[in-house]
Amino acid sequence: MNITEKILAKAAGKKEVQAGEIIQVNVDLAMTHDGTSPPTIQTFKKIAEKTGQKRVWNPKKIVIVYDHNIPPNNIGAAEFQKITREFAKEQKIENIFKHGEGICHQVLPEKGFIKPGTVIIGADSHTCTYGAFGAFATGMGATDMAMIFATGKTWLRVPESMKIEVEGRFQENVTAKDLILHIIGKLGVDGATYKSIEFTGETIKGLSVPERMTICNMTVEMGAKNGIIEPNKATIEYLKKRLPNGKFKIYTPDPNHDYHEEFYFNIDDLEPQIACPNSVDNVKDAKSVLGTHIDEAFLGSCTNGRFKDLKMAAEILKDEKIHEDVRMIIVPASSEIYLKALKKGLIKIFIDAGAIVCNPGCGPCLGAHMGVLGPGEVCISTSNRNFQGRMGDPKSKVYLANPIIVAQSAIKGEISIPE
Repeated sequence: MNITEKILAKAAGKKEVQAGEIIQVNVDLAMTHDGTSPPTIQTFKKIAEKTGQKRVWNPKKIVIVYDHNIPPNNIGAAEFQKITREFAKEQKIENIFKHGEGICHQVLPEKGFIKPGTVIIGADSHTCTYGAFGAFATGMGATDMAMIFATGKTWLRVPESMKIEVEGRFQENVTAKDLILHIIGKLGVDGATYKSIEFTGETIKGLSVPERMTICNMTVEMGAKNGIIEPNKATIEYLKKRLPNGKFKIYTPDPNHDYHEEFYFNIDDLEPQIACPNSVDNVKDAKSVLGTHIDEAFLGSCTNGRFKDLKMAAEILKDEKIHEDVRMIIVPASSEIYLKALKKGLIKIFIDAGAIVCNPGCGPCLGAHMGVLGPGEVCISTSNRNFQGRMGDPKSKVYLANPIIVAQSAIKGEISIPE
């Protein structure tokens, strides 16, 4: 079996599972946020009316994070958060982060909720981020999540396996974001539909924790059920510092596992990549769109809002000024990252350059607030989606790039690569 199959077999109480098999698994951790909690709660209450079960299966295994509209930007968002707050109190769910701690996919690993070898279901499509830690993690809708709240179980079809092997070294101005954009560009937005992607190869083995999170975060943009990476030394050290008892089991693939599909990439000659409007797989070398005018530059999201991303941008922005035609919005992925950036002087660099630094959260990524695009406006963003209307008006356009390209473009007022 591969890593995913071994984790699912354990969760299903079976010796082994096979691709295509329908199984019922025990969920180790369930996550909802301020946008998906109310519909989950509403469905849970309907289940409770029919079954008589009034309590969630295990309040200690549920985590709720306010991140999509924090602080609430309209009456509806405020009501959603109020409903969620009251439900958490009633159900004695103590793991609720409602004070701007950050984006759920950053907060959960930081707070020690993510363990290798576990099954994690989140009511958010980018839950696959946790595969960076060797966990099976995937997103589901409110109905499925309500059943998990009630029973602690869910059903899954064991996904077919896809192995992506990466070799080579990153060149200047090229990052893990460029790698995953390049892969999506080659395989397409439906190239891994309901597949389990296992990343391997010397390049992957050497990636840092933030880089691994960026890679796994965007596997859903290929349609994948989950993305997963076997933890390396850096990942194990990160986990040991944050997990309460520091104990976990790492699963590795059997050497004779026959993957359904295998792909090989060498990044020695990879250049900075950009996903052009309006699809994540509309990927081109950044040099092919140089000079494209921009109105907004966004640095943040669960893809690239970590300290390493902020640091890369700060190195470009130091002693520079944001172009007069551009608003640059920077949103650290968590309060922990925000405080570290403050301590290291990054926030001062951003503000001196003329950028707007906002509180941790999702903000502009989903067109919620703190940077919504107007008609015809163009944004270059470190986020994960550039669908039509994703960040605001349907007539706006979004380009996806790494933090270096976003920072340089903010200075020039057009898509640019540092010389």
